[in-house]
Amino acid sequence: MAVVLVLLGLVVTVKAEIYIVTVEGEPIISYKGGENGFEATVVESDEKLDTASELVTSYASHLEKKHDMLLGMLFERGSYKKLYSYKHLINGFSVHLSTEQAETLRRTPGVKSVERDWKVRRLTTHTPQFLGLPTGVWPTGGGFDRAGEDIVIGFVDSGIYPHHPSFAAHHTDPYGPLPRYRGKCEIDPDTKRDFCNGKIIGAQHFAEAAKAAGAFNPAIDFASPLDGDGHGSHTAAIAAGNNGIPVRMHGHEFGKASGMAPRARIAVYKALYRLFGGFVADVVAAIDQAVHDGVDILSLSVGPNSPPATTKTTFLNPFDATLLAAVKAGVFVAQAGGNGGPFPKTLVSYSPWIATVAAAIDDRRYKNHLILGNGKILAGLGLSPSTHANQTYTMVAANDVLLDSSVMKYSPSDCQRPEVLNKNLVEGNILLCGYSFNFVVGTASIKKVSETAKALGAVGFVLAVESVSPGTKFDPVPVGVPGIVITDVSKSMDLIDYYNVSTPRDWTGRVKSFKAIGSIGDGLMPILHKSAPQVALFSARGPNIKDFSFQDADLLKPDILAPGSLIWAAWSPNGTDEPNYCGEGFAMISGTSMAAPHIAGIAALLKQKHPHWSPAAIKSALMTTTTKLDRAGRPLQAQQYSETEALKLVTATPFDYGSGHVNPRAALDPGLIFDAGYEDYLGFLCTTPGIDIHEIRNYTNKPCNNTMGHPSNLNTPSITVSHLVGSQTVTRTVTNVAEEETYVITARMQPAIAIETNPSAMTLKPGASRKFSVTLTTRRVTGTYSFGEITMKGSRGHKVVIPVVAMGYWR
Repeated sequence: MAVVLVLLGLVVTVKAEIYIVTVEGEPIISYKGGENGFEATVVESDEKLDTASELVTSYASHLEKKHDMLLGMLFERGSYKKLYSYKHLINGFSVHLSTEQAETLRRTPGVKSVERDWKVRRLTTHTPQFLGLPTGVWPTGGGFDRAGEDIVIGFVDSGIYPHHPSFAAHHTDPYGPLPRYRGKCEIDPDTKRDFCNGKIIGAQHFAEAAKAAGAFNPAIDFASPLDGDGHGSHTAAIAAGNNGIPVRMHGHEFGKASGMAPRARIAVYKALYRLFGGFVADVVAAIDQAVHDGVDILSLSVGPNSPPATTKTTFLNPFDATLLAAVKAGVFVAQAGGNGGPFPKTLVSYSPWIATVAAAIDDRRYKNHLILGNGKILAGLGLSPSTHANQTYTMVAANDVLLDSSVMKYSPSDCQRPEVLNKNLVEGNILLCGYSFNFVVGTASIKKVSETAKALGAVGFVLAVESVSPGTKFDPVPVGVPGIVITDVSKSMDLIDYYNVSTPRDWTGRVKSFKAIGSIGDGLMPILHKSAPQVALFSARGPNIKDFSFQDADLLKPDILAPGSLIWAAWSPNGTDEPNYCGEGFAMISGTSMAAPHIAGIAALLKQKHPHWSPAAIKSALMTTTTKLDRAGRPLQAQQYSETEALKLVTATPFDYGSGHVNPRAALDPGLIFDAGYEDYLGFLCTTPGIDIHEIRNYTNKPCNNTMGHPSNLNTPSITVSHLVGSQTVTRTVTNVAEEETYVITARMQPAIAIETNPSAMTLKPGASRKFSVTLTTRRVTGTYSFGEITMKGSRGHKVVIPVVAMGYWR
């Protein structure tokens, strides 16, 4: 009998999962009093919570005791493990237990929801100049040495490398204490030093769910805020890294790196790890803590791997529900839109209270070329120095310089192992290698090719791409020796043909003499393009979805476009996220992960100038002042696949860029703002068709109020009607944040939909708010969305523009 019991015991532990549970009772942020002995802790909309007060701490420990009592009452000790109690933004906990125990919890009175945890992942320089910050924005905030002063940006990411010059505090004016921020600084278990220095003001890590799931490896993941990946250091440096830090690699300086708000403070909440990404239970705990500690801005370069299976509504997964409470507490949230582009409905950031950021390519391109002995010039990519001027070198292919034929099993043409190639034949020559599938999956890297070339004494290397899966993206990689990747397959064929014709062989196929010659150009200088910005191919696209059966939402996403392609920033020397940057202090990488911290940093500059603005006001200022033209004055283009799956450019739409590309200078002085708060977001949820009102109540602890009438009436700086039947009128309210001004309102729309605004003009005194209405009418049913915009031109020169998106149906 005993044996059977042991086996049963095993079965239970094997099937344990992590669950996020919410229970009845208000979290700190919305508790209005009423439980005996505990006074109210509720905050009014967009107000900061005083988390150190006796009221808050005693109510917090009361909630935690209730969580522990509930679990202790239902289950035997040792049969479950509570990971976190959530008390500030949501009332609940995460717990590691069996599926049967989860079922018991679901049926227990007082338990509102039980959700299985799911995974999230990271959504993986010159930009301050491109955005006009040094001349246009920083001087108004007191110059770069004051840009972002006393604003705290929280990063829920993979940690930070605290010793990087981008985060150093000794070159700048000393950072004074900031008593309103209450985050703690963990001590590094190895060096016994803490992670903070004034610039980095808080550093904590969250790994309970990762440990419970058996995914955490302390040797590479580090049980501290130390960045074992690189991604977290990179995003923190983009938003708030020090100004003018030289980006040096392989003896070359690629320019100076700076954050958007170089004087802002950095608060680190590590919840993402190198190999597996992260778990929502850890991320929610990190967000909960960040808001409790008093951050002003949250930068999230993280999104769900896949939609969670349990909530039907995109806006009410635990992730977005926690962020709604963060916004209620006055925290501005920037989140990466996702990297699933260029296909529609690929966004992983859904809710109106979040600023969802798409990624643009800025104006820098790195190109290089290979000159062959027959006079042909082949274009390619290579961030490398050139071979000696006016000199050509013999070219030798890796497969022709093997030490012996037995090494074929190592796929030697990848040039990843110098020990299988004959140094005597390679020395002083250009080594030709083949770009195989191993480079795509990351088991081979361009960095390693350059190390092989160096070890064998080659003057440089060429990596030829002979076959390519459609849509493969090649990023230039900095290397210390002359090197180039020929990415165009037809150009690689030109190279191979020339090499074969010029290389005589004996009857066994062995080379008699190497006669092919060539030279590699200089790829270190970027070419600045007028066609920027463009929407990057990988940037996730709208339309936004309201549920996980992919029904269209009445809300435009993404919100805004920011630089996210080939961004130079700090890297963690022990970071391995990118094999080409192993051991380096900087990396140049792409992703909406890089775009979100640009917006977080610019939001910090707005918050510094307008400390009392709500998160919605900041988002509105960013969105209504964007540009929809590129440097050459043409409408923005988006990278897209053609029928042959080659890259092409198409005219971009709001589903690619939201309201347009960020323009920080204009955002500081928007003229009008579209404000909204917690009650408005609740109204949006309550009027969304098909939404489960019990789900809303579970997450917001509020009954529904339908006075908004339709989700399109939420006061956002964009208008979306996904199902326009006949005619519909939506309203918006603007608030004047400048001097008295008269605005003339005009609207235009693609011909399938008619648009009218009322009134056609209005005058607003400082601080005054006015309503206007927009009527959309179906003229033609096309089965596709029509795009347009409303422009409000002010007599003092302000210009406020909002996008309009609608799909028409007959009554």
